[in-house]
Amino acid sequence: MRLASTARRLKNDNILKEKDMTAKKKPQGERGLKDDPRMPMGRQNYILMAAGFALIVIGLVLMSGGGDGDPAVFDADRLYSFRRITLAPVVILAGFCLEIYAIMKRPKAKE
Repeated sequence: MRLASTARRLKNDNILKEKDMTAKKKPQGERGLKDDPRMPMGRQNYILMAAGFALIVIGLVLMSGGGDGDPAVFDADRLYSFRRITLAPVVILAGFCLEIYAIMKRPKAKE
């Protein structure tokens, strides 16, 4: 009984090894980013991550500024403007939301 199960296991291992050896591998240049087993995400995920990073940087640029050369002058209209208080944080949050979506998104299955 034990000998039969061992023989079956060895036979199955040999069949699996033969299948692995007969599988044709594409050269590195022909494989796309989706097919690369070393890449954890697809090409579209990386593009979305770059777009999210760009939104975050744009939001930070919108938030910057407002300083004056003279420290004795305080201009509340420039410092607390709509762009710095409302628009920039919304753009940054949109960038972070896009980053989360890009990380969580799964590539579409090939049909």
